[in-house]
Amino acid sequence: MRFEHLDLNLLVALDVLLDECNITRAAERLNMTQSATSGVLRRLRLFFEDDLLVQVGRKMQPTPYALQLQKPVREVMLKIRSNIINKRTFDPATAVRHFRIASADFIITVLLQDVLREIQSEAPGLTFEIMTPFLLTVERGEVDFVLVPQRYTVEGHPSELLFEEEHVCVVCANNPLVGDTISFEQYIEMGHVSVGFGSRQLSIEDWFMKQYDVKRRIEVISNDFNTLPQLVLGTNRIATMHKRLAEYYAQYLPIRILPTPVELPVMREHIQWHRALENDPLHSWVRHKIQSAAARL
Repeated sequence: MRFEHLDLNLLVALDVLLDECNITRAAERLNMTQSATSGVLRRLRLFFEDDLLVQVGRKMQPTPYALQLQKPVREVMLKIRSNIINKRTFDPATAVRHFRIASADFIITVLLQDVLREIQSEAPGLTFEIMTPFLLTVERGEVDFVLVPQRYTVEGHPSELLFEEEHVCVVCANNPLVGDTISFEQYIEMGHVSVGFGSRQLSIEDWFMKQYDVKRRIEVISNDFNTLPQLVLGTNRIATMHKRLAEYYAQYLPIRILPTPVELPVMREHIQWHRALENDPLHSWVRHKIQSAAARL
C-alpha cells in the first residue's frame, strides 16, 4: 500500500533497520533474506534521498536525518499496533499477544511470578519476555512495561507508583560478628556483598557511600539481587537488600535479617509504559493485573 508515494510496508523495515543498525539482524527480525533487506534499504534511501545508514568501520551508523526519523517512525508503529491492529474489545481467554517487560530480578520474585501465574490461568494465549532494565527502553517502544525505581523513569510517558520498599541487612544465621542489630562501625568494617550493573548502580549502597562519605570493603559483586542472600551463607559477610526479598529467602535459607545501621531512603518502584499504548485495552488489562498484585504486597 502506498501513501503519498511511500510504500507503507517500508516503514516497518525502516523501524527495524534503525533499531538494529545491522542488515543481518534486521533481516532476521523481518523474516527476510539479507539481500532482500539490502534491497529495502536501497528503496528507502531513494525515497528519503538520504543514505539513512552508513558504514563506519565494521558498523553501520544512522545519519543525522535517520536519527530525526527514528522517533516518529517508532511512534507511528506503536500507534498502529495499539489503536488499529489490536481489537478495542477482547476476551482474555482467547487473546494472543507477546509482552516484553523490563524489570529487576527482585521484582520478578516478589511480584511478577504471582502476576504471571494469575494471567496464565485467565489468559493462556499471552506470552511474556522479561528483560534486564536499561538494555531496552519504553521511550523507544522496545518494551511494553518498565518496572524501575522512580528516578529511572523518563519524562513524556505515563507511569504510576507500584509499591514502596525498605532495605535491610542480611547475614548468615551463624555469623559471629553481629547480634540482632549492627552498629555503623561494624557495618563499615565487615566485608560486603553488593550488586552492580556495569555503569548503572541500582543498589542503595551508592547513595549510602556518598551520603556518609565512607568506603566499605566490597568483597563480592553480583549482577542480580536474588543471589545476595546466597552469597553471605557460610561467611562473615553482609549484604544490604530489599526487605521483601530478604523475607522471602529467610523462609528457605539460614540467614538473619537485621535493621540497617542508619535510616536509608524508601525506594519507590514505578511501572511505566509508552504513551501510545495508554488506551490499548489488552495492554491496560495486563497493567491492571500488575498494579492489583502490587497493591496486595
